Amino acid sequence: MDGYRSPHYNRLGDIMDLSQYFTSSDITGIAPEIILTLTALVVLTLEMARVNRPGIILLVAAFGFVLAGAAIVQGGAGDKILFGGMLYLSKFSMFFDFLYISVGLATMIISQGYLEKMGSESRGEYPALILFSVIGMMLMTRANDLVMVFLGLELLSLSLYVLVGFLRHNLYSNESGLKYLLLGAFATGFFLFGAALTYGATGTTNFSGIASAIAGETILSGVYLFLGIGLLLIGFAFKVALAPFHMWSPDVYQGAPTTVTGFLCTAPKAAGFGALLRVFMVAFPEIISEWKDLFWVLAALTMTVGNISALVQSNVKRMLAFSSVSHAGYLVMGVLVNDGAGISAILFYLVVYSAMNLGAFAIISLVEKDEQEVVFEDYRGMASRNPLLSVAMALFMISLAGFPPTAGFVAKYGLFSAAIENGYVWLVIIAVLNTLVSFYYYFRIIVNMYMRNEKEGLQPSMRFLTAGLIALFVAAVFLLGITPGYLLEITIDVATGAS
Repeated sequence: MDGYRSPHYNRLGDIMDLSQYFTSSDITGIAPEIILTLTALVVLTLEMARVNRPGIILLVAAFGFVLAGAAIVQGGAGDKILFGGMLYLSKFSMFFDFLYISVGLATMIISQGYLEKMGSESRGEYPALILFSVIGMMLMTRANDLVMVFLGLELLSLSLYVLVGFLRHNLYSNESGLKYLLLGAFATGFFLFGAALTYGATGTTNFSGIASAIAGETILSGVYLFLGIGLLLIGFAFKVALAPFHMWSPDVYQGAPTTVTGFLCTAPKAAGFGALLRVFMVAFPEIISEWKDLFWVLAALTMTVGNISALVQSNVKRMLAFSSVSHAGYLVMGVLVNDGAGISAILFYLVVYSAMNLGAFAIISLVEKDEQEVVFEDYRGMASRNPLLSVAMALFMISLAGFPPTAGFVAKYGLFSAAIENGYVWLVIIAVLNTLVSFYYYFRIIVNMYMRNEKEGLQPSMRFLTAGLIALFVAAVFLLGITPGYLLEITIDVATGAS
């Protein structure tokens, strides 16, 4: 009887043998996601234990981000395929991982004290949701399968729905959260249906498998493939706010907490473009030339609609929402180019754009008061009341407009030059004209701060960490405009490996 093993025992042993599903290298590869998940659970546990000191929760969340960054560095920059081809680690995904972690950490620092000021208690679920959203974004740009892109997109979206409506006492925040939820559900449905049609046409959802099926002309239905790509593009267009799928962004950006708005228009937009690049570079490289006209129209339409709509806005957050739409149009130019220079320009642009926008929204969060919409006139005379913040805000606006010698100018120059080299001269002309139009609404804030006097105005409430972070963003925007070489070398290296 000692050597006897029942059939039931053997089946149970097979089930418990998890090595048939994944290996130790797979677990090591997703160590950053595991660390961030455990950190989020610790943060929620502290909330349940009624640890009412926001500084402790912030410190734990920040420590989790640092550990995740260390795990990414420890994993190395070599190409790795994990979980049977579901995930693909490379310099490309590593670049985006560090961008997400940086933006997430900066958002939590800016949020310190903001929620209390807006009449909402500091709750542990806020940093936990930011941590979960960063995990979702990391999965999107690490994905090597449409199913994994969908999982990352869902995790990101569900976290953002709650964050947008986080100010429960504020009707604008509630409306924004509900609108984002309903429209986001439709967009996710488009993406999922597109993935299903792509699977029906090629027999696989793996990026390499899809590319092989297209190259080998073994697709089952060209119509299914065409519709699938179109629906996938609609899903991405909603996520990155491309016209005409951008109408959610002004209302959501305006109603969401200002710190969440800054987060929403930076990291998730970067994740959307990162996943879009992965899908079209790896899965559909054979037929991307057939879609170039559509990307051309999307780029021209998005930047034009965004800039023209921003001209007539009186609310600063709503103006920056339409500004974000126009910048998405500029980024599509890099997708259209689809070579090393275009991808490098996109990566550089995303880093610079994140610094500019986070800095601007950090200042808006300092100026904003409870239940009070901040309009352009509220900035009148701010230069006399707080000259340092005014200089920082002016620099961010000048950089967003693409005025030299700021980082925004270098970023736009990279995109425009890559497009010209590939023959898209007319698109660049449209982009330059749109850039000139944007000067008007960006400089409206500067005019109100420096050229309009107002005895009574909004007084920023300064915090040490937020002030230090704004100073860091100012330095980044200024230095990257003068000496962009180091970051350009990194983006070129990443783009060379990705293209």
